[in-house]
Amino acid sequence: MILSPRNRRPKPLNLSPEVQHTAARVEDRVHEWARKRVTKRGWRRTVVCYDSYGTEKSVRVLGRMILTRNGKLAADMHASIRGFRSFGAVPLANETAWVRIGDQEHMVECDRGGIIDMVIPGEYEPGPVEIELWTSDSMVDRATVTIIGEDQRFGIISDIDDTVMVTALPRPFLAAWNTFVLDEHARSPVSGMAVLYDRLSYLRPNEPIIYLSTGAWNVAPTLKRFLSRNLYPDGPLLLTDWGPTTTRAFRSGVEHKRNSLERLAREFPHMRWLLIGDDGQYDEDVYGEFVDNHPENVAAVAIRRLTSGEAVWAGGRSRRTGRGQGVPWIYASDGAGLASELTERGIISEF
Repeated sequence: MILSPRNRRPKPLNLSPEVQHTAARVEDRVHEWARKRVTKRGWRRTVVCYDSYGTEKSVRVLGRMILTRNGKLAADMHASIRGFRSFGAVPLANETAWVRIGDQEHMVECDRGGIIDMVIPGEYEPGPVEIELWTSDSMVDRATVTIIGEDQRFGIISDIDDTVMVTALPRPFLAAWNTFVLDEHARSPVSGMAVLYDRLSYLRPNEPIIYLSTGAWNVAPTLKRFLSRNLYPDGPLLLTDWGPTTTRAFRSGVEHKRNSLERLAREFPHMRWLLIGDDGQYDEDVYGEFVDNHPENVAAVAIRRLTSGEAVWAGGRSRRTGRGQGVPWIYASDGAGLASELTERGIISEF
């Protein structure tokens, strides 16, 4: 300890790494206040289990623990739901839940934002595995985990915003309108992308598809309903938490995508991925870095070019043009164009 010359009070030599950012402390206090209020009103514990993926030796369990008015989320595929309703739940913090995988039960824990993201070791067969997640006084929620076998060699990693769904999210006010106000049925799919993904899935029915987005876990049910309504193949969503982190006031979507790709490269070193994104945000930069670092894990990069109007609303186009490491970069304005380019280069039928 060192004594201050002014008041001679001891001061620490180092700050603890557990010290949180001011924004995170404020958020935690708001959530704590909200939990007390809604608990008095009879809100119930609710567990949301998300589709995920795993290896033959482990399963990644993704979920969220929250308080809701009636103990469940809206799940009607035909309901008319405003975006702000996705953010009406109150997250639990550092609570315990249980997950059942086959005949085994395991204890898992959520973080300060209610997010469950844990790896459960075990022995699993390739293919879909159903898991169940619950906590005390909650209903049981179920999801599907896609086990990727060691003999599988090809998969798809796809962005969502402006790649499979027209959103133009980077502009703050438009993003707020799309996220909180707009009816989810008003979202438009990108032309031809569902057909492209369906074709890829038909040719390789056992190959995984993972949707990687900077969106918040709050909107995961909305995104799943959108993908289902527009006939996109099923696949796990890799989203991020809403709000500040312990070290910064705003979360970095770029870091989320970069870290997720690096994790997939570590977990599946034998896989080669078709990376699909758009040229309106940072997909080219993030994918380009991944190609530079892991060229052996990339089959090709397919970039959807935004229309002029979409590019204006999205804040412009990326200035990067993907090249390098012998990995093909494909550019087109819609799914049909990308399918044609991928077929012409033999990428669709290569694996």
